[in-house]
Amino acid sequence: MTDFFDQPSRRSARKKKKGAKRLRTAIILLVGLGLATAAGMWAVPLVKDLFDTAPDDYPGPGAGEVIIEISSGSSGGDIADLLVDGGVVASREAALNALNSSVESSRIQAGAYSMLKEMNSEEAVAWLLLPSKRVEVSITVPEGFTYWQVYDRMVEIFGFDLDEVKEAAADTDALGLPAEAGGEIEGWLAPDTYMFMPSATPTDVLKRMVSQTVSNLNAAEVPADKWEETLNAASIVEKEGLPEFFGEVARVISNRITLENTGVNGLLQMDSTVNYGLGINGGVPTREQIEEDTPWNTYIHPGLPKTPIGAPRLAAIQAVIDPPEGPWLYFVTVDLCTGETLFEEDYKKHQQNIELLREWREENPGNECS
Repeated sequence: MTDFFDQPSRRSARKKKKGAKRLRTAIILLVGLGLATAAGMWAVPLVKDLFDTAPDDYPGPGAGEVIIEISSGSSGGDIADLLVDGGVVASREAALNALNSSVESSRIQAGAYSMLKEMNSEEAVAWLLLPSKRVEVSITVPEGFTYWQVYDRMVEIFGFDLDEVKEAAADTDALGLPAEAGGEIEGWLAPDTYMFMPSATPTDVLKRMVSQTVSNLNAAEVPADKWEETLNAASIVEKEGLPEFFGEVARVISNRITLENTGVNGLLQMDSTVNYGLGINGGVPTREQIEEDTPWNTYIHPGLPKTPIGAPRLAAIQAVIDPPEGPWLYFVTVDLCTGETLFEEDYKKHQQNIELLREWREENPGNECS
């Protein structure tokens, strides 16, 4: 006789057998997975050892000079690329590693550097931190230099072709020459010592000098509409006087142009302007030269000359902006060794001072100073 109440017990037994089988299968799978994972953990370092090799790098020390130019704002990646492109280091990765491992690499400055080809990357980074490895071209523009003197010096220092310099100077927009200059570069090439990379162009050089002039004018708080006029007067001050007398010379220029009933009729009568118009650098012009008409001859034309006659320093600009009070209309240097200069309002007294200069010259033939 069939016992219906016993059927569930048999079904339960079958389920238990199936459950045990599944459990054994799961345990086997988990153990297998664990073994595979462990094997993988051991395999990763082995694979890493095979593929994670050090970046290419030269052993050094290197040989053969190469110039590397780092621009302002260059990143570490930019510097690494420059070193690779120049043949200094073997790989970008090696250069980046060396830059990142150097605690002083942030001090690397823009500029040109003399390096060796095939250097060790760490040594290359160390060289970029040495001031002795910087290679720059220096050009000095003395106070009072004319534009043609600046051009000649650029040719001498950089090896530019003169026509190339003139062509660059003609592109006043590229130079940033202010509209107040009226397209005339004279007076806008500020005297100073400038440092450039070896790859500098004539435009780079002239643009820097123009920018320095603008900085000087702003430093002296000269209104923009007075820039050209101020540079013009300051260039005469620069040529005519010693720094200790800049203020008095500036006052003479102002008085001669602005004061009425002085007998000078607005004429500056400055030898330096005559010389400039004739393309002469310094010296005392002859009577014939003084009578030769040029737009810069202030014995003939009243007021300031056509353009500045050279590059004035900041002190000369400041003297024009704020000259000392005084009635002077004339001045003469009576001792060419000490620079002693006498200023006068009265023409007859001025003539007496000129006689003192003649006496000094008689006593000092050849104008020799001990």
